[in-house]
Amino acid sequence: MLREVRNVATILELEARRLRHDYSDIVIRSVQPILWLVVFGSVFTNYRVIPTGEYSYLEFVAPGVLGQSVLFVSIFFGLMLVWDRESGNLSKLLVSPASRYSIVFGKSLSAGIRSIAQGAVVILLILLVGIRFRTNPFLVLMVFPAIVLIAAVSASISIFFTSLLKTRERVMGIGQVLTMPLFFTSNALYPVSIMPWWLQWIAYANPLTYGINILRSLMLTGDLSGIPLDIAVLTGYLLVLTLVNGRLLQRIME
Repeated sequence: MLREVRNVATILELEARRLRHDYSDIVIRSVQPILWLVVFGSVFTNYRVIPTGEYSYLEFVAPGVLGQSVLFVSIFFGLMLVWDRESGNLSKLLVSPASRYSIVFGKSLSAGIRSIAQGAVVILLILLVGIRFRTNPFLVLMVFPAIVLIAAVSASISIFFTSLLKTRERVMGIGQVLTMPLFFTSNALYPVSIMPWWLQWIAYANPLTYGINILRSLMLTGDLSGIPLDIAVLTGYLLVLTLVNGRLLQRIME
């Protein structure tokens, strides 16, 4: 068990080194949250077309934009496995004592490192725009583990499709296909309660919905009563996908 933890920690360290040498991706990806908050959020706040209770639409949508940023960073993380295969690093990992499950789990968690950096930028943007934000230190600190969990589930989905599709072009294509449906069928932009019944079923099957529930509880409402269920659902997704991806990992090399 201790050896598996060390293997996962080594993979996390590799991702941290990658981020330290090139953080331009984080800066470039900050454009989208700016547009969602400053343009989309401001317009819908003025027209009040979406019921958000006692909160303004900007306050409601800010955790959704944070969740979207995490999703967009990590849903393409399967590409890292393609690059590792092409550079020979994946072959070295597969012949190392590390189990395939610790490799895919480490890769999924490593998406959290880049997502935390992206999340910090988005939180800074939220503060700069002047959106009300809970400042309880405990709630603020808990946002970052939530980001890691959302990123790990999203990266696991990406690794699953990478194991099946194998090439960079196909993985890029499926990433584009997945991002918008996952985003628009979640509760990022509007409450689940105003969706048509069939879309509500899709929203409840969408892991991003549970991630945004956690962020909204920590950042906006302060009501933590639903968080255990949200964490349990996301953890369930992560465990199942890790087991499946561990079985499929060898297919990337074929």
